[in-house]
Amino acid sequence: MSALYRGGVEVLFGVLGPVTAWDGSGNAIALKGPRHRAVLARLVVARGRVVPVSRIVDDLWADPPSDAVGAVRTFVAALRRVLEPDRPPRTPPRLLVTEGPGYALRAGPDAVDAWRFERAVASDGPPAELAAALDEALGWWRGPAYAEFADEPWARAEHSRLAELRLRAVERKAEARLAQGRAAEAIPDLDAHVTDHPWREDAWRLLALALYRTGRQGDALAVLQRARKLLVEELGLDPSPAMRRLEEDILRQADHLEPARDAASRVWAQAAEAYDRTVASGARVRLESTVGLLRSLAVTGAGGLEAARDQRLAVITAAEELGDAELTARVIGAFDVPAIWTRPDDPRQAAGVVAAAERALARLPHGHGAARARLLATVALESRGTRGDRGREAARDAVRTARELDDPALLAFALNGAFMQAFDRAGLAPRRDGIGAELVDLAVRGDLSSYEVLGHLIRLQARSALGDFGGADRHAAAADGLAERHERPLVGVFTTWYRALRVAASGTASFEEAEGAYRDAAARMQGCGMPGLESGLLPLALLCLRVQHRRPAQTEPADWGPYLPWARPLVLLARGCAPGEAAAALRDVPEPPRDLLFEALWCLTAQAAIAVGDQAAMRRARDELVPAAGELAGAQSGLLTLGPVSRHLDDLATALTT
Repeated sequence: MSALYRGGVEVLFGVLGPVTAWDGSGNAIALKGPRHRAVLARLVVARGRVVPVSRIVDDLWADPPSDAVGAVRTFVAALRRVLEPDRPPRTPPRLLVTEGPGYALRAGPDAVDAWRFERAVASDGPPAELAAALDEALGWWRGPAYAEFADEPWARAEHSRLAELRLRAVERKAEARLAQGRAAEAIPDLDAHVTDHPWREDAWRLLALALYRTGRQGDALAVLQRARKLLVEELGLDPSPAMRRLEEDILRQADHLEPARDAASRVWAQAAEAYDRTVASGARVRLESTVGLLRSLAVTGAGGLEAARDQRLAVITAAEELGDAELTARVIGAFDVPAIWTRPDDPRQAAGVVAAAERALARLPHGHGAARARLLATVALESRGTRGDRGREAARDAVRTARELDDPALLAFALNGAFMQAFDRAGLAPRRDGIGAELVDLAVRGDLSSYEVLGHLIRLQARSALGDFGGADRHAAAADGLAERHERPLVGVFTTWYRALRVAASGTASFEEAEGAYRDAAARMQGCGMPGLESGLLPLALLCLRVQHRRPAQTEPADWGPYLPWARPLVLLARGCAPGEAAAALRDVPEPPRDLLFEALWCLTAQAAIAVGDQAAMRRARDELVPAAGELAGAQSGLLTLGPVSRHLDDLATALTT
């Protein structure tokens, strides 16, 4: 049930099954006898409205006893004690309140599972997100709604309404799976659904469509025939026109029965087709067109980004095989997709793109300033997180050339490369904030919406590092607004994580609230198509939160991804391993990559060094972190934090002097 205790809800009420309540830690609250639960359920049904005591008496007893009103007051008093156990004496209750002639439950919109379920069923969004949300919501059910009171007159209508919503949720989830092109996954649930609820025509139609889309035309027709028989012979109903049309369409294999492609799928299909023609014919114009399609595909989100990444190097290789250096330069430089994360999703491919760009630079005839600048910007972008000076040199040259040419789009691309290379030491948030500010200004003047989003995200990160959360909030809101207007779904991944960081850094949120916010952000990130961002991030964020709260590291198994070397010493200590084992692990920790998590990983190293008494490691960590003394550790990522860098420096100073 932990997923339900986020957003500061102190008490959660459950009516999707036996009536119950949980405290903020997920522990069941003892609600005493059935009359107490009945009072609570009756107030949930009222949805915040006042229920007169006389109505409660009539609802609880067919033949009320003489002291029924007093009994109701006793039930309410007992409920108040368990729902608000820490409420000081003589202070008014906040949840179960007295108002006029009766009582009302003042629960927030997230406090009752049925209310959240209603919103989930009514929600909309991309098919993958909708399917995941409905799957989670269906998991909240523990039995029939208002289980022990389902036959009571006051609960009967609400019980029936929620049961209907539950059936609709199953069908909406199947619709979302079909829209994703995942018909095979929808079939088992739909098959069970129509068996239990044979009157649901929508479910029969969805099952037939899912079977057809998996190549099972005969089974799809058999399902429709079975549905017709059940409807006519057992329920006395004629099949609807929609069901009859579906049967006719399946018989003639109508084109519209194929899964509708979303924007990313359409662009990907065009890109693949153009690429095939290019390889076959060597057509230069088609090759450049393919890159344009891949660029469009990359900003559409998860599947599109993955498809563009999969094909990019192949297209570059095809261009090189034509032996035209200028064409190759244009093909490489045309993929000017804004990037915010400083770890590549595919390091091997990134290295291949850099190598191809360097070859093109060497072969490009004299002149061609814009093409050369685009190649240099590509080198800077794709060299992110690597050691050496080449990436920084390429970024400087690209920016200088773009300024000389007075080309706003080229300058925006070059500034993106400069941002990726602005991590050569700690404490550079002001420099990156300047890059972000220039990008926003440039993008507004040049109508470059993708780079305007990028500029706001860069400033969000920089202002977070500097502890200016008011400024960061404004940039997060601006990025979200632009993303909605221009259909940039990946932006929400970063702004959701930022808001989790905001909770963790607030100083007022509890450890549990911050942990819940991080877990929510990680759920939003699943399937985003950015493994360089996704891999190991949630365990790292939770470890940083524990260090921030001076708690030992988590010890349960976790996929740490690339962050395992920095986590391992602290995890070993938390498991009670010998200090020598943790010290040995610390000696194996490499220097952190110079990227958005540079300060965060150095702070983890610092805390491990303090714990095992490794003074050499402490001094290295101190020297690296001093330039960032005025910043929040890790917050430059816009994703997580370990609190002020100054606190870690103070810890190091104390340890080094004892």
